[in-house]
Amino acid sequence: MYRINKSSNNITKLEEREFKDLGFRERDHLQEWIAKNPDVLGEELLIIQKEYNGFNDTNERLDLLALDKDGNLVIIENKLDDTGKDVVWQALKYTSYCSTLTTEQIIRLFQEYLDTYSKGDEDAKELLLEFLDREDDEDLLLNSNDQRIVFIANNYRKEVTSTALWLLDHDIALQCFRAKPYSLGEELFLQIEQIIPLPETNEFMIDAKEKEKEKKGKSKKVEESKARLLEFWGLLKENLETENINYLDRVTSKPHYSIGFWKGRGKFCFCIGRNTFRVELYFHNDVDKTRFDAMYEYKNELEDAVSGIQWQRLDSKKASRIKLETTKESKNSFQGNWQEKTNWADVIDWYTENMMLFYNNVYPIWEKVQKKL
Repeated sequence: MYRINKSSNNITKLEEREFKDLGFRERDHLQEWIAKNPDVLGEELLIIQKEYNGFNDTNERLDLLALDKDGNLVIIENKLDDTGKDVVWQALKYTSYCSTLTTEQIIRLFQEYLDTYSKGDEDAKELLLEFLDREDDEDLLLNSNDQRIVFIANNYRKEVTSTALWLLDHDIALQCFRAKPYSLGEELFLQIEQIIPLPETNEFMIDAKEKEKEKKGKSKKVEESKARLLEFWGLLKENLETENINYLDRVTSKPHYSIGFWKGRGKFCFCIGRNTFRVELYFHNDVDKTRFDAMYEYKNELEDAVSGIQWQRLDSKKASRIKLETTKESKNSFQGNWQEKTNWADVIDWYTENMMLFYNNVYPIWEKVQKKL
């Protein structure tokens, strides 16, 4: 890894280091960094437990337990400079323990985590619904698919990588990340990169696994809702493409209640609410509200440009958003449930028109704000 010096038009090589030589410890440092910044693993994850030891008849501790955007459990095992030879066996045991957790148990575990580590009075169910882009807990089903395993370490032994590849070949959802510390003088740097499976093959493997899971099914209502979401977002993407709007060109449709695209550390989203539809700029991990407050300085300018724009600082939550949505009183309100296909053409037209208005006015300011932050 090299550091770029723009003024001298040159690069300086960083020195690769060992965590132990720098005085870093697995539980106190690497684990904490990941718990506070789970997006270093390349996706939005919600940490719901740390050092979890609630397994029956065992004193073993799981490093980190998380949920992904599909409501699947993610078992995260982190090691420092060497994985050791038993890390895969440990993770498989923890995964088997977690496989029986119900939705209610997961919510309770998350609440215990918040009560222990959170500074504020936060409600686990509300944070879960927010993370999953859901308006309510109707049909909420967590841990309904196979669990996922994530390993993080500096060095992987051959017996670990060979076992990981074998498990992947047998449809066990598993990822290996390499964490490397570097230094340049007194400055320290951390690189975390996925090495198994290679990122360019990861999406193909996930899609193939999801297709296989569709055959199994959980409940007719849930499966029908997922299929309808995929169809709806597919039609929205087609409409945007027809209008030569490239917002979602590189985004894969998922059975979620929102679809969006990242611009820096903000995500522009099309969202389906319980009674409304909205477009928004969403800040996933804006705990100190730095990004929201920086945008709020341009409140008057944006409200003049986009009528009806709303500001949600969400002080009791980690996220914040700026949104534009339909209301029951507005002329853009759509009667009936969103799942009624007779509404889809009007909804898609509203999404297309209002995201263009919203994005064309909000993004230039967001781009300006990011350069200042």
